[in-house]
Amino acid sequence: MVTSPAAQDARPHAGRPAAADPLEEAGLPTGGVAQRLGVSPTTVRSWERRYGLGPAHRESGHHRRWSPQDIAVLETMCRLTARGVPPNEAARAALADRTAVDRTAVDRTGTSGPTPSEQATGHQDGARRGPGPGGSRALRVGTVRPECRGLARAAVRLDAPEVVAILREAVEELGVIDAWTEVIMPALRAAGRKWAADGEQYVEVEHLLSWNVSSVLRGVAVGTAAMRSVPPVLLAAAPVELHSLPLEATAAALAERGLPFRMLGAAVPPRALLDAVQRIGPRAVMIWSQDRHTADLELLGRAAASVWGPRGSRGGAVVVAAGPGWGRARLPAGTAAPRTLADAVDLLEQTVTG
Repeated sequence: MVTSPAAQDARPHAGRPAAADPLEEAGLPTGGVAQRLGVSPTTVRSWERRYGLGPAHRESGHHRRWSPQDIAVLETMCRLTARGVPPNEAARAALADRTAVDRTAVDRTGTSGPTPSEQATGHQDGARRGPGPGGSRALRVGTVRPECRGLARAAVRLDAPEVVAILREAVEELGVIDAWTEVIMPALRAAGRKWAADGEQYVEVEHLLSWNVSSVLRGVAVGTAAMRSVPPVLLAAAPVELHSLPLEATAAALAERGLPFRMLGAAVPPRALLDAVQRIGPRAVMIWSQDRHTADLELLGRAAASVWGPRGSRGGAVVVAAGPGWGRARLPAGTAAPRTLADAVDLLEQTVTG
């Protein structure tokens, strides 16, 4: 096979070292590090000033340049603070991790125990994570729990394993409803605002975050084996409503309480929904609408008026109109409009167990 001179020049020659990684060779400036981590440059400088998390090597008269090892320390700091570890403890663990890595580089025997950062969170993450691919500017989540800030940072970095880890820990420690309200929703709203403001940019962040939120919530919803012996709750989105994450959060919260459900998902046609009501005979039906353009008041009324069973013992369902799409519309008789996920799940539980 004939190879062009240009292609030959591109291949490493015997005795000639391969081209150095630009990050390994020159490092990143503080702004680039902040962008990669999804935090502000002020935060990086604050961590350096307060906790000594600066570059391990710095030449006099030159701007700070962060090596991959330096960035790995900041990654650990982000991960630990996102999981509720106080910043001073997180910094000590992050620095101890770097010391352990440096020691292992000299002594290849290594150890099999957890790293200091793994000890700080009470569990092992497996392989120590280094800096991931480049990210973007931080999402503005406002005053929220540390887990939410960490979730937003991980989503900006497109760090799916960390997104999943934070989501699972939040659900396990807080429960589905508080995790949804205090951790998941603020991050989703921040990603949505960024997407709306910047056009196509950040759509990848919102999509990655939504997909992993859905995966974790579905894991809870279908992973609960013990269910109470009560009629199932029917969950469906309005006919042209494509948003289904709130329904998945409701399903997970119901499963957490041992309440059975039937999920129909997004954009359920009226005929299909009413047919499902007749076939299942639920005591409660929840219909989600994200936007007023998807709210179908006629469908609410028809669902609330549906009855089933033999003559003399016919039953009907309480219809729950959930979501901001219903707004302040006058709802048909036999329907209710809870304002929060907690209110909706409480109402559904009372309805099917009362």
